[in-house]
Amino acid sequence: MPYRRLPNTDVARLRAFNAALDVVDTVSPQELLYTQKLLLQIKPFVPLFEQALEQYNSARQMQAQLSRKVSETSKSARMYLSHFIQVFNMCIARGEIKSEVREMLGLADGNLPDLSNDVQLLEIGAKVIEGEERRGAMGGGNRIYNPSIAVVKVKFSQFKEQYEKYRDIMQTKEKHREKLAQMREKADILIVMLWNEIESSLLPIDTNAKREKCQKYGVVYVYRPQERHREFLRI
Repeated sequence: MPYRRLPNTDVARLRAFNAALDVVDTVSPQELLYTQKLLLQIKPFVPLFEQALEQYNSARQMQAQLSRKVSETSKSARMYLSHFIQVFNMCIARGEIKSEVREMLGLADGNLPDLSNDVQLLEIGAKVIEGEERRGAMGGGNRIYNPSIAVVKVKFSQFKEQYEKYRDIMQTKEKHREKLAQMREKADILIVMLWNEIESSLLPIDTNAKREKCQKYGVVYVYRPQERHREFLRI
């Protein structure tokens, strides 16, 4: 005998709800296989569930787009900042800038700082740009070109803008994910109640005709592998 399989995806959940709601327009309230009380719970819930799903999927798509932009802009900002620091250290090695000025830019020594992750890039980049602008205003040695701090600042600002957008959409996506998770729990409870009421109206569910009637309301039945084989042999 086939067994009932509850939906385990959002698409399947919506399909189950919509199938049960579609029947409402084809039968009288007395003929409906589930109660009006349950109908009044399901009807307003479905559009809210659809909206929550759409909001979460939209946030996921935006996250993917911004992730690519962050990757592109961070690569450029990292390269320009790295080149600037290397030229800055070479100027110190040539005696064009005093070594004490490193502290102003947040640099500990003549080694290139770790810029491998975005958080470090943001932190070190902000210190270097702010420190170099102060050094320039104070006349603390030769200016650095190729790249200039102005170009580095443009590349850094582009990266920072995309990073902040990405961080914001991640927070938004998480809120939508939590909301959708709560609504999934309610959806699963409603579907169990719905299918229980549908089947209870036709008990016992012991014929294909009864199962087919339940299926019109969205109830899903599946055969176990060995049962499917026996059903085929009977045909």
